[in-house]
Amino acid sequence: MSESDKKKPKNGGGPLFPFGGPKLPDFKPFGGGGWKFSLVYIIILVIGMSLFNYVFLNRVNPTIDFSEFKARIASGEIKRVELTDSYFTGYTTTRRDAAPRAPVRTPYMNTPEPVYRAVPLNDPDVIKLMDEKGVAYYAVSREGSTILNIIFSWVLPIAFFFFIWRFLMKRLGNMGGNVLSVGQNRAVIVAEGDIITRFNDVAGVDEAKEELVEVVDFLKNPKKYTDIGGKIPKGVLLVGPPGTGKTLLARAVAGEAGVAFFRMSGADFVEMFVGVGAARVRDLFKQARDKAPCIIFIDELDAIGKSRMNNIGGGNDEREQTLNQLLVEMDGFDSTTGLIILAATNRPDVLDPALLRPGRFDRQVLVDRPDLKGREEILRIHSKEVKLHPQVDLNAIARVTSGFSGADLANIVNEAALLAVRGGRHLVEQQDFNEAIEKTVAGLQKKTRVLKPAERKLTAYHEAGHALVAAFTPGSDPVQKISIIPRGYALGYTLQMPIEDRFTITESDLLGRIDVLLGGRVAEAMASGEFSTGAANDLTKATDIARKMITDYGMSGRFKHVALTSRGMRMPGDAVQEPMFHREYSEATQQYIDEEIAKIVEERYARVTETLSKNRPLLDTVAARLLEKETVDEKEFKSLLEPAAAAASAE
Repeated sequence: MSESDKKKPKNGGGPLFPFGGPKLPDFKPFGGGGWKFSLVYIIILVIGMSLFNYVFLNRVNPTIDFSEFKARIASGEIKRVELTDSYFTGYTTTRRDAAPRAPVRTPYMNTPEPVYRAVPLNDPDVIKLMDEKGVAYYAVSREGSTILNIIFSWVLPIAFFFFIWRFLMKRLGNMGGNVLSVGQNRAVIVAEGDIITRFNDVAGVDEAKEELVEVVDFLKNPKKYTDIGGKIPKGVLLVGPPGTGKTLLARAVAGEAGVAFFRMSGADFVEMFVGVGAARVRDLFKQARDKAPCIIFIDELDAIGKSRMNNIGGGNDEREQTLNQLLVEMDGFDSTTGLIILAATNRPDVLDPALLRPGRFDRQVLVDRPDLKGREEILRIHSKEVKLHPQVDLNAIARVTSGFSGADLANIVNEAALLAVRGGRHLVEQQDFNEAIEKTVAGLQKKTRVLKPAERKLTAYHEAGHALVAAFTPGSDPVQKISIIPRGYALGYTLQMPIEDRFTITESDLLGRIDVLLGGRVAEAMASGEFSTGAANDLTKATDIARKMITDYGMSGRFKHVALTSRGMRMPGDAVQEPMFHREYSEATQQYIDEEIAKIVEERYARVTETLSKNRPLLDTVAARLLEKETVDEKEFKSLLEPAAAAASAE
């Protein structure tokens, strides 16, 4: 038991009973909130109910003098009197003729008839006077009104304030029941030993793991580094595309080191109140120092770490205050205390330079998309709990998923398992993985979409054109499947999968990609004699490749070694602070770029037309097979190409 626990009264204690007493349970109005019953809330509630009663219930009713009241009885104006402990109320009509009378307003009461009210006095003559004048009088019991008074004085005000309180809590969102706690950090704290993730659970990022092994070793054996005078990096920034395992790698570091783990998103620092982000940064580092050695992990660092250099509107916004406080805290702690900061982002180019200097985030670790070996290891990890058929080849799946991230591969394994269940199988087969890959790449299959015969024929020639140009283009990725079954937004698709990872692309490879993209449009023109909108996406991609060849890769005739890339800038007064791209070359150069793009595409279009014209019978054969079977796999497509391949080799 801690010292603070020993000092607490054993019989309850609390704000209402500071010296002991019955323990009060947590009071959660309407099943939520979570705030505790305390003296502060009682005071606020009593004050509120008092104001409510004063304003709405205890109004002073207008009255007349008692002598005037008797005079109106004596004159016969008052016909009926209601007697209560508080007032004598006189009415100018009897109960019988009160309804048909026309409403008459008086300065005393806003009622349909003249009403006179007086405070009663101990005067027995007034009863005699009413008997003499024939005035009907009666007393009113206040038992029912007492219950109503309790309801209006206590029940309704309490319900009203509870309703307002719950409404405000919902509007404030995740701030909880105590508005004053907005400055507390909202990090998810995982206690020491509760993290089960280890480096063996992370695959495909071997180089990144090697960089982080040193961090783990320092947290386990800090004396080995401090004895020689070495200092571990204060911060490690994990950089990489989305889904590559940056967060998983951070958890593995905490799991291997066996220390507490603070996880917080960059967006959690900033709220609607100014200064909240900086307060949360201070509170986060304060708690982390108390639990050192530990790891602080900030996901999506770019949410608060964007560069301040182009902030035209001034330097006093909430995000900048939060960033300044983070910079101060990272400078203020000693690296020998065992406090390590890990952060992850997929946009390192927008981060403030002050974050990336030595002494803050000293080390940047690239967590890139996995290679062939890494993809196979990732597939094995995610398929541990999946019942696989013995003939499933994970290496083959890894080969056709080049460019996929770890999250993509995990999704493919899960989709394959769901497809196996949908098909009534107890084991996941190779066909389930193939279908999952196609679903990820091309979209969901739409078997119910019915195409007109003319559209179906045009789609068959379009996809056959893609496939044949790919087959006759050196260095092009092999065709794995051709289909005219609609998927996603496409009426058909030609699936090409690389057989190896490629990190550089030559000029001939880029031109070959343009050829494959134009193959569908050329085949459509040969089959129908006109163009359609089906090749719109292909033309966009082909134009983008041609533009990058000229502006980015220096593959033009005039600008062979010059980069004409558009650069980003922020315009003054831009509240969103998003970059606007502008070019740093003349109008003449822009005209040259446009003309060169059109020239490249036109030349490649002529070459594709020549290729398909020479192989027109083969184009008709593949299109006819697609119209017949809707899908042609890799093996069948190669069998259709064998006569053309044999004729080419004979020549």
